[in-house]
Amino acid sequence: MTSFFIAIHVIVCLILIVVILLQSGSAGGMGAAFGGGGSQTLFGSSGSGKFFTRLTTIVATIFMITSISLTVMSAHRAKGTVMQDYTQPAIETPAVPATPVAPVAETPLEKPAESGSQDNSEAPKSE
Repeated sequence: MTSFFIAIHVIVCLILIVVILLQSGSAGGMGAAFGGGGSQTLFGSSGSGKFFTRLTTIVATIFMITSISLTVMSAHRAKGTVMQDYTQPAIETPAVPATPVAPVAETPLEKPAESGSQDNSEAPKSE
């Protein structure tokens, strides 16, 4: 059924384009295309203006009806929403640096001198 309405819609669109392009402008129009007074007898005494105005109204009405019909049919056919399969991405927390299990002993650059075990040869020895 949808493909039938699409086919009718496309045909009506093409007819509407042709009818609008054939309408007379501010100067000449169909009268100039058919050689002056020949259009008076082809479309009646009022010329092509009234005929193309009515034809445009009829074709535009059919165009609107097919447009609304296609919109309603597509709305009934659609199930769910665009966002139904959307999953929100996990929020990553910043990494916390790991703390060492046992504190590492710092090695000093210079070892402090121990007072009891140092051998001081320059110091005077008491007798």
